[in-house]
Amino acid sequence: MSSLRMKRREERRVYLVKKYSKKRKLLLNIIRNPKNSLLEKEKAQSVLQKLPKDSSPCRISNRCKITGKGKGVYRLVGLCRNMFRHHAMNGDIPGIRKASW
Repeated sequence: MSSLRMKRREERRVYLVKKYSKKRKLLLNIIRNPKNSLLEKEKAQSVLQKLPKDSSPCRISNRCKITGKGKGVYRLVGLCRNMFRHHAMNGDIPGIRKASW
């Protein structure tokens, strides 16, 4: 099982992404706009680099809602493979049943 610390870290990252999303989007638009001068782009780049690392959306990873594991997580249900199997066998996940042919 993943530690509570890992779950909290992920929650913090989600919070920071939401907090800085507007500012980050504005700065990226300045950098990508070909009409802006090189000086404006450099200023925007330096401001963007000073933002917290965890405010970048690519730092967020999928984690299991029950155990907090970061690997083997199914996006559809938000569970890791072990918990998915456990809950599928118990019939807790609607529409999922064991395959037999």
